[in-house]
Amino acid sequence: MARKKRDHDFAVNAFRVVQEATKESQSEQPQSQDKIEGKNPHAVALGKLGGKKGGKARASKMTPEQHEEMTRSAARARWSKAKKL
Repeated sequence: MARKKRDHDFAVNAFRVVQEATKESQSEQPQSQDKIEGKNPHAVALGKLGGKKGGKARASKMTPEQHEEMTRSAARARWSKAKKL
């Protein structure tokens, strides 16, 4: 029998207990704009649009040789970091 994954953070558990005690749900809580605060919302929207198609567009324009070199370079960078630790 698999155990249900629980949060072990005291603050999270306390918040959940208060919500259940007062019959509030998370959907009733106001949405926070912390991530966008201080940023131009139009620039954020454009960034999200470009980010979704950027990798696929770059990969489709590469030749197989370029793709192979990119993957080798990424592997070298990844393994060189592991050696330093």
